[in-house]
Amino acid sequence: MNPKKQSEPENTLVPLPTRLQPAGRLEPEITCIMFDLYGTLFISGSGDIDVSRRDAAQSNDALTHLLRRFNLDRPPDAMLTAYLKTIEAEHARLRGKGIDYPEVKIDRIWQQVLGFTDRAVAREFAEAFEQLANPTAPMPHLTALLTACRKAHLQMGIISNAQFYTPLLFKRHLKVNTATCGFNPDFVFYSYRHGYAKPSLYMFKAARDRLAARNIAPHQTLYVGNDMRNDIYPAHQIGFQAALFAGDARSLRLRSSDPRCAGLSPDLTVTGLDQLIPHLARTRATGHHPGKGRGPGSKR
Repeated sequence: MNPKKQSEPENTLVPLPTRLQPAGRLEPEITCIMFDLYGTLFISGSGDIDVSRRDAAQSNDALTHLLRRFNLDRPPDAMLTAYLKTIEAEHARLRGKGIDYPEVKIDRIWQQVLGFTDRAVAREFAEAFEQLANPTAPMPHLTALLTACRKAHLQMGIISNAQFYTPLLFKRHLKVNTATCGFNPDFVFYSYRHGYAKPSLYMFKAARDRLAARNIAPHQTLYVGNDMRNDIYPAHQIGFQAALFAGDARSLRLRSSDPRCAGLSPDLTVTGLDQLIPHLARTRATGHHPGKGRGPGSKR
């Protein structure tokens, strides 16, 4: 099977403004910064990687075309139903093994749903489906932030709900890999590799232990994410400082009805990635605290 590859359309995604304003401060000294990816470093057209699974039906015509590319004679609605049910069944199986927030390997899910025997073809379909259901683009000022982190000699890492195609975001949009961007491979944690998804503490605990082996204490680590439950809550549970990225209304998740988020405040709220740069520079260089107050940010 050799489905015809098509060129990707030019990405026109831009962040949608939120009603929050920058607020908060960091405690010195930050020596490591770790990031969520979808909705934080990259604009996520669906809001996050999980929502893309449920919202793919909105692109029925495009999905029909995708199935034809792979010579699959399947009704899109029936295929999507089987896809979601297979994920649910795998989640149930993994929860039965004691995993609190299970993560699947999406290429294996597609192999089951569509009968692919060749995993490479399943991965090609999975990546094409994801680009259809969840288009992405780099957040404004992403390159400037990564450059500033490298210049400040910060250790850099990732804790993200992800699939095998997630690391490809860097090559697709920035034309470089994560190592070239400055991420330490020892500090990169993708959910599909571990079988646990956020807000489970599993990846955060693994990151804390890996950092401790390098003599980096939890309070010296800043975690940046767009979701109060999935990002800020587990980061604080582990002892990391936490910054809420409130730069895109699609992906901002305040989770005000979740009891885990009641009374929970990030150390810092930013509405643009560039707003992180002076905080990081000043906490390392002088111990000065830019900004005042705490909390998820005031409304306009």
